[in-house]
Amino acid sequence: MSGAEMLRVPWRVRLPKVSRLTHGRGIILKSRREIELIRCAGRVVYRVLRKMEELAAPGVSTAELNAAAEEMIARDGGIPLFKGVESPQAKFPFPAALCTSVNEELVHGIPGDRMLRDGDIVSVDCGVRLGGYCGDSATTIAIGNVSPATQHLMDVTRRTLELAMELIRPGRMWSEVASRMQAYVESEKLSVVREFVGHGIGREMHEEPKVPNFWNESQKRLDFKLLPKMVLAVEPMVNLGGHAVDYSGDDRWVVVTKDRKNAAHFEHTIAVTETGVDVLTDGR
Repeated sequence: MSGAEMLRVPWRVRLPKVSRLTHGRGIILKSRREIELIRCAGRVVYRVLRKMEELAAPGVSTAELNAAAEEMIARDGGIPLFKGVESPQAKFPFPAALCTSVNEELVHGIPGDRMLRDGDIVSVDCGVRLGGYCGDSATTIAIGNVSPATQHLMDVTRRTLELAMELIRPGRMWSEVASRMQAYVESEKLSVVREFVGHGIGREMHEEPKVPNFWNESQKRLDFKLLPKMVLAVEPMVNLGGHAVDYSGDDRWVVVTKDRKNAAHFEHTIAVTETGVDVLTDGR
């Protein structure tokens, strides 16, 4: 689930009271034991998302996807991270285990009666707490036959996440990674979303730092140095049209592209290692 917006905080965030902080920014470095506990939560998330890829098809509702996810999470002893989350601007707590965002919906899509149709895409975001630690991941699924432009959008967004993981190294500033992510997306004539970003993760779903997918000089205060034992949810969100987004309705949950062109979203929870990254939501 996407983290804090750049200009306002859409989720109520509580940081854990622990002492392993760095940069004076409230960034929490994790022990090996904690990383393994996050991986355990990540395995549940991985299994849920793979099941969603099996189930998502024309004629299936997003509510059916959510029901299957809730059953799986409960069976594995987990707690849905998103269900019951409050947001300052929203009229009610988030009501589901999954965010299911269809076509022009970017993030925080609420599962319901909407039936998936041939040519749709649905971005499924899932978070689980297990053993006191959190895992968070997202994927975008093609329903039937999608247009070449939409397939390109999905391919580029997935590749942007892969690129970030290839670039993450201890000692590198996040701005270097974010700049390369943005440059790649824009070289493919697509747009990186500015308003929503990734986040640190651990005992809480949203911890410091904020992890943007683009960079400009006005964001210097958000920059941070990558260090071993950092755990981050990296989640590029890419639009087929312009980067601007808006809320689709009065509930102030579902975020859509302003031009109503399709959006895609891929995410992994990763730990920074001495040599690169350890992906904690890839099912291993």
